Amino acid sequence: MSENSDKKARALGINHVVLEVDDLDKALEFYGAIFDFKLRGKSAHNAFIDLGDQFIQLTLGRSQPADTKRHFGFVVDDRDAVKRALDRLGIKSINDRLNIRDPWGNRIEIVPYDDIQFTKANHILKGMGVGPLHKTPNAVEELKKKGMGPDDS
Repeated sequence: MSENSDKKARALGINHVVLEVDDLDKALEFYGAIFDFKLRGKSAHNAFIDLGDQFIQLTLGRSQPADTKRHFGFVVDDRDAVKRALDRLGIKSINDRLNIRDPWGNRIEIVPYDDIQFTKANHILKGMGVGPLHKTPNAVEELKKKGMGPDDS
């Protein structure tokens, strides 16, 4: 038996997240009122929203109750713009971390790009029509501790 047979695959990130909704058009309208996004594609049962090199898939058929703790962090370039959009829609955060539930019970935390370890390569940001984006000193320090800082090679 070779050494490589015991080697585990390394998780590199998340390609996409699937959210269950009851109406694709209403879901696209809801998310479009909050976020500027490009629709990658749509079928009778699914819609795909581009997030640069990742995507969100909206699929028909909610099969579980509203999320309470289960959620994902949606990274944005302008958290204040999201807050303003939510105010216009009359949507309040369910906690102090800017967590919301969409009309179908999917819980989403709105996370600012500048203050987290998550990064996108400059060519991806450029392709998304944003940037350059910068990190807070705290986020840069966290990245450096992992050997992932902007000047680490």
